[in-house]
Amino acid sequence: MITDSYDSLSEAIITPASFLGEQNKICDIAIATFSREIYPAVLERFPNEKIGEIRAANRIKPIYLLTVNNMKIAFYLSEIGAALSSTDIIEVNWMTGADKFIVFGSAGALDKEKTAGKYVIPTEAYRDEGMSYHYAPPADYISIRNSEALENCFTSLNLPFVKGRVWTTDAIYRETRNLVAARKAEGCIAVEMELAGMQAVCDYHGIELYDFLVTGDVVDQPDYTPDGLHEANHSLDKFYVALKVAEALSNK
Repeated sequence: MITDSYDSLSEAIITPASFLGEQNKICDIAIATFSREIYPAVLERFPNEKIGEIRAANRIKPIYLLTVNNMKIAFYLSEIGAALSSTDIIEVNWMTGADKFIVFGSAGALDKEKTAGKYVIPTEAYRDEGMSYHYAPPADYISIRNSEALENCFTSLNLPFVKGRVWTTDAIYRETRNLVAARKAEGCIAVEMELAGMQAVCDYHGIELYDFLVTGDVVDQPDYTPDGLHEANHSLDKFYVALKVAEALSNK
């Protein structure tokens, strides 16, 4: 059973050092985007240099070091899905030394009235994926540890936001009406594909995760359409919010 996958009693056979060598230390903060449009737009706007690569059999992704307002920030295009986005965090941490990750992305709304026109700050994530069960003891939800810190930051910036549970799932095409109703009944306000895995990995490795979302499509509607999803995915405002979060972390 997948709920038996958390092994805290024996060591891992494969480690980042197996592929990447000794751990490096370049910066303290990393920002990740899932957007193929935000990624090049940021690189056009800010001074940067390539400092590493995330390699796999089917692609090579650069990691850049941004220079913004006297801050040095690792920046990369994250893979989608809990397993791959979480592995990206492990490898970027290993290659750059960054131990504070600011990650932003889109989500499907489960409660349009609560999320419309607001950023979503997740407080807990329902673990409907596989990655987290290898990094944390089995449970339905995992707590998002830095939600209060993000709330304080968004409040100081006068940004509209709502806090609440989210649902992390691997299976975009199996978000059924019964499952949507069950998650809503438990207080979930949005559905996404990464957070439970990323948080479990960060907790395990002592990395600080700061995650916020913007809802686009509405999953809980009679006839589904992807309206609003493109803007939620690719609007550049989320990156500038991430920079403000980075500034707050730098000033701690």
